[in-house]
Amino acid sequence: MTKRLLYCWLLSVILTLPALAQIQEPIKFKTEWKQNSDTEAEIVFNATIDKGWHVYSTELGEGGPISATFNIDKIEGAETVGKLTPVGNEINEMDPIFGMKVRYFKDKATFIQKIKITDGNYNIKGYLEYGACNNENCLPPTSVDFNFNGTGVNVASGSDNNSETVANTENGLELSPLKLGNSEKTDYWKPVINELNSFGEHAGEESMSWIYIFLTGLAGGLLALFTPCVWPIIPMTVSFFLKRTKDKKKGIRDAWTYGASIVVIYLTLGLAITLIFGASALNALSTNAVFNILFCLMLLVFAASFFGAFEITLPSKWSNAVDSKAEQTTGLLSIFLMAFTLSLVSFSCTGPIIGFLLVEVSTTGSVVAPAIGMLGFAIALALPFTLFALFPSWLKSMPKSGGWMNVIKVTLGFLELAFALKFLSVADLAYGWRILDRETFLALWIVIFGLLGMYLLGKIKFPHDDDDQKVSVPRFFMALISLAFAIYMIPGLWGAPLKAVSAFAPPMQTQDFNLYKNEVHAKFTDYEAGMEYAKMNKKPVMIDFTGYGCVNCRKMELAVWTDQNVSKLLTEDYVLITLYVDDKTKLAEPITVTENGKERTLRTVGDKWSYLQRSKFGANAQPFYVLVDNEGMPLNKSYSYDEDINLYIDFLETGLKNYKK
Repeated sequence: MTKRLLYCWLLSVILTLPALAQIQEPIKFKTEWKQNSDTEAEIVFNATIDKGWHVYSTELGEGGPISATFNIDKIEGAETVGKLTPVGNEINEMDPIFGMKVRYFKDKATFIQKIKITDGNYNIKGYLEYGACNNENCLPPTSVDFNFNGTGVNVASGSDNNSETVANTENGLELSPLKLGNSEKTDYWKPVINELNSFGEHAGEESMSWIYIFLTGLAGGLLALFTPCVWPIIPMTVSFFLKRTKDKKKGIRDAWTYGASIVVIYLTLGLAITLIFGASALNALSTNAVFNILFCLMLLVFAASFFGAFEITLPSKWSNAVDSKAEQTTGLLSIFLMAFTLSLVSFSCTGPIIGFLLVEVSTTGSVVAPAIGMLGFAIALALPFTLFALFPSWLKSMPKSGGWMNVIKVTLGFLELAFALKFLSVADLAYGWRILDRETFLALWIVIFGLLGMYLLGKIKFPHDDDDQKVSVPRFFMALISLAFAIYMIPGLWGAPLKAVSAFAPPMQTQDFNLYKNEVHAKFTDYEAGMEYAKMNKKPVMIDFTGYGCVNCRKMELAVWTDQNVSKLLTEDYVLITLYVDDKTKLAEPITVTENGKERTLRTVGDKWSYLQRSKFGANAQPFYVLVDNEGMPLNKSYSYDEDINLYIDFLETGLKNYKK
């Protein structure tokens, strides 16, 4: 079942249970007491991990993600032996964001703590704490409580503990909101899940990405049209269909069939990519260093081909065999084989474009992305054949083949070269080579687009370019755009954000020399203190639920918060409260709450803010931004990870308008 069908099936459930939309329960733990002898036992934690998520292992070191740890609240008649031991298929690889090797588990994980029983009666109470992430979100530090008691002879009964993911009061489950802080008049912890959901959910990134992928494929198909392998074929093919029969309607119908055949061929290719690799492999491509190195090399080869070093062609006997078969058959099969012949003959020009398209959309992690991208490509490629068949007179106004098509090929070569660096950057970050830091990457892009501008102005020649020194008006404007883009990137060498290339360049923390200081910092890191300040100064509040190990939180702060308009709104119109859900600072006294029908102990500041996010707003993933008034009531729908600056500004301005009302 495709994602689209699955989303349609889930739509009715989402509409009836809006409060469940933000709570995630990707990890489920089962805790077991395993007694090996009268004096030896083990506490075993078995985790079931949802697809796309992973749980981090033990002892990852400072500066890394949240490690799994074994913690004791009370122990009598027993003592721990050794450290918490991870068991299972542990993955060990370099993390490009943390800049260190991390170990984690997918699908399932097991942690074992050995116990020595020193008395006839024992009582052990504590919790396992772990961290979990996927490609977009991370859960706050999560506790799995346990409580075992018994004797050294009898096996104690185990207890099942689910991960801390919690439903809200709308599910009929019990939450125990806290009333903490100095305010006696206002309950800032009062749940507002219904009120928040009344604003509607923030549009998901998936639906927009499908549109983007389709448009990317469409653009690739349009570019392929103007290459020497495709453009000259259009008038010949259309004329053939119109002349092969005296019935003009049949000729037009054949041309439509020809165009539809092209769509079927390339759409089948996209579906084949999905079936061959599967969902999990496509998701892994976005961060897998080996694949990204291969993609980089592939794009370098394609760029060299477009520069004229060689041509990438399929064996000629393939196209000859298909063409011969098309001549021997009739009807729809003959037309389909003719379309297949076009695909083979034009491969030297379309192959690099298709290759880049498939590489780019595969690394989005979307399972249907290759099919959607190839659909857009095929529609653009097939459209001229059907349009010129409907309006044959347009053939006379078609630009003639010439050197301008070679200019397009070389321009595409420069673009492929630039994007090759993007994939090399991913591998560089993964392995920690630090050979392609942000300023190095930008310097290479400045050179590439500068050279492209010089080529378009006729200052650089390749072997297969003609000697015509004249520069057409479209070519001049293309050169102007390329040179302007190169100049635009120069301030980035000193730390300017460069929002236009933030999706391609390495992260800001890899910049060795940074003069840019326009960063937004929270006014408060304590919820109650921030709310009291906002109430006294009559300002609305933006609560930023984040984490020290939250990658997408840092990306939002660098790509969105540094925008001048966003920065002004956050610093002048709002009181910004940043709450770190993985803050390990111990609370003065542990706090016991009832959540999901079970008692849970909040031991750290991070536990407290994580509980606030779940109990008050019904969410548990970061980044999570919510706007509230001085009473703690929401002013707009929540906002998660989306680097669309205009959307973020609208989010803030809408909250401000609602506050003033």
